[in-house]
Amino acid sequence: MNTPSLFDAHKPSEIAALVETAGVTKAKLPMAPMFVLAMLAGAFIGFGAAAYTMAVTGADSAAGPIRVLGGAVFSLGLILVITGGAELFTGNVLMVIAAVDRKIPLRLLFRCWGIVYAGNFVGALGLALAFSLTGLLEGPMGNTAVVIADAKAGLEPMEAFARGALCNGLVCLAVWLSFAARSVAGKVLAVLWPVTAFVLLGLEHSIANMFFFPQGWAAGATVPVFSAATNLLWVTLGNIVGGAGGVALAYWFAYLGATKG
Repeated sequence: MNTPSLFDAHKPSEIAALVETAGVTKAKLPMAPMFVLAMLAGAFIGFGAAAYTMAVTGADSAAGPIRVLGGAVFSLGLILVITGGAELFTGNVLMVIAAVDRKIPLRLLFRCWGIVYAGNFVGALGLALAFSLTGLLEGPMGNTAVVIADAKAGLEPMEAFARGALCNGLVCLAVWLSFAARSVAGKVLAVLWPVTAFVLLGLEHSIANMFFFPQGWAAGATVPVFSAATNLLWVTLGNIVGGAGGVALAYWFAYLGATKG
């Protein structure tokens, strides 16, 4: 019997089964550890968002090469989530695979999503508050933080929704590809490129925005809370549609559902 090496990637059909099994495991997590892991994920994404803010400070943030750099730096967040172990709402959208296969009831799916979303918010907000105490946001980084928050608040609802859908298509593909890898290095490389692409393209990630808005406020942004909440609503809905429909259900049909037809 041949033992797979670290360089042998899981096949797509195997990834589908692994993602489904992971979804069942996530759904059965007790509330307390699920919430703590979600707070960690919110903070991890926040670290990536803060690093992105500093990476584009002092440069034209609309320039392609700068956005590539910023995207690579932002990838830190999902790398920490995947390799360190944490619960991220946008990645957990892939749990739809387990739900449509009736491995978990919708009640547990929505319970997980609710707890994780709330935990992500607490973690991202907590990290933003911590950054407000560092003095870093009183200089050029703070100016960039204000520009980022203002730009996000200025998106029209359909723009926010579409950017959220496309963003989480790439994020869920990053998570999906990470299941293919058998080594930490492989998982890092799998995450790096899809996340860099969504940042490069200016797409919208709900959990990152949970950090970007408070960071902007700490730096002096005057974005109304209602505008930030509206952005989060439409981006979150887009994240669900892009991740669940564009990735989870498509792969479920191709590798799991079609075999049962």
